[in-house]
Amino acid sequence: MRTLFDLPFEEPEPETSGLTPRVPQVPNAPPPDAPPPDNQGSSPATPAPGVRAASARQILSVSELTANLREVLETTFPEVWVEGELSNAKVWTTGHLYFTLKGGGSQVKGVMFRSALRYLKFKPEDGLHVVARGRISVYDPKGEYQLVGEHMEPHGFGALQLAFEQLKKKLAAEGLFDVSRKRQLPALPRRVGIVTSIDGAALRDIVRVLRRRYPNAHLVIAPARVQGDDAAGEIVRALRQIARIDGVDVVIVGRGGGSLEDLWAFNEEKVARAIAACPVPVISAVGHETDVTIADFVADLRAATPSAAAELVVRRKDDFCHFIDRLGGRLDAAMRGRVSRLGSRLNAFLARPGYAGQRGRLAMRGRHVAELSSTLRHAMNGSLSKRTRRHDLLRRALTEFDPRHRLAAVRTRLATRDGQLAHAASRRLHSADAGFKSLAARLDGLSPLSVLARGYAVAWDGSRSRIIRDASTVTPGEEIIVRVERGEIRSTVRSTET
Repeated sequence: MRTLFDLPFEEPEPETSGLTPRVPQVPNAPPPDAPPPDNQGSSPATPAPGVRAASARQILSVSELTANLREVLETTFPEVWVEGELSNAKVWTTGHLYFTLKGGGSQVKGVMFRSALRYLKFKPEDGLHVVARGRISVYDPKGEYQLVGEHMEPHGFGALQLAFEQLKKKLAAEGLFDVSRKRQLPALPRRVGIVTSIDGAALRDIVRVLRRRYPNAHLVIAPARVQGDDAAGEIVRALRQIARIDGVDVVIVGRGGGSLEDLWAFNEEKVARAIAACPVPVISAVGHETDVTIADFVADLRAATPSAAAELVVRRKDDFCHFIDRLGGRLDAAMRGRVSRLGSRLNAFLARPGYAGQRGRLAMRGRHVAELSSTLRHAMNGSLSKRTRRHDLLRRALTEFDPRHRLAAVRTRLATRDGQLAHAASRRLHSADAGFKSLAARLDGLSPLSVLARGYAVAWDGSRSRIIRDASTVTPGEEIIVRVERGEIRSTVRSTET
């Protein structure tokens, strides 16, 4: 009986069909009919007739075997499409998605790196039936083969449509679609904000309708791309810019028609949250009437087209004036009807027997009231005239005794006395100055200095104790001092003459 160890290391090579990989032959492997080597003797046994000699075995490490398998799988399955149910789908902190595909009692693990995951329009969740495209590789640490996904789409359900439904369900659960948070549009907005492409036909349609229906409207346009990968970010930026402008009453966000891919910017979550955060009412006007986006559910009002949005923002000026006229007519009719009803009730009261002659009595009472009013008016006028005259007298008396007027009179007298005093002082000063000059002249005439100035001199003895008036009082050889106008002269007497 043969056991498992009697089987050869390799099975016969199967026929290659389809994508079934061909298992590589291990080099120098012994043939199936070769007997096991004899390790007892030092020399190999002689092979039996018709049997090849066994060659040396090739031993592979685990990493080498795994590398060989990975090379075979990656070469044989460079790209495959795999259909199955998602399980254990989780995005790790690295941004990579790890998942398991199940189907028909089998499963295969897979990974999608974040560089490919960011292009998915929907969120992979457990239980979704998807079709994944990628390549087969081997995860070396565990020796397991896995699918390295490059693309994924829902099976039988478009990726964009699935993403739309997922986001719609999420925002609805948060209450962003509730009717209670919808705001009413202003009756006649003064300033209208517009977020759309500056080159699109939607902007021209909105401006044309607004100019025709309400020329006085002030338009604030925040241009943004409405199609492409960066369109959602530009729409959010434009909405925030509009929100920072004072006086904007309503905002129109939209674009013309297109495919689901063209309109996808208005299905982004950040655009929906920007519309919900806008402080003024927002009208969504995306595509045609049959196009529905997430922005339509979040906005305060949905318009079928951009032109319809402009018509919803402002009513025609004539319609507004007609509406005011109709309200005025209804108010006038209501007032006339009420006056007529009250007149009828009054006439009915006056027709009763108890009210006979009531008009005459009312007329007499009115005449009496008029007389009393006239008497009261005359009395009031007389009292007012008397009080007015008394007021004038008191005001004149107060004016006469006003300290300001008395102070002005005192100031006038003070100024007069001050002038008189200054004049008397000046006169007295001039008189004293004249007397002083006269005395000074007399004193100057009697001064010996003036005599000296005329060429005379004064002679003193040497000790300056006496003035020499007689020449006989000095002797020759005696020293004398002669005083002239400027200085003194010391001299010696040589001779004297009587």
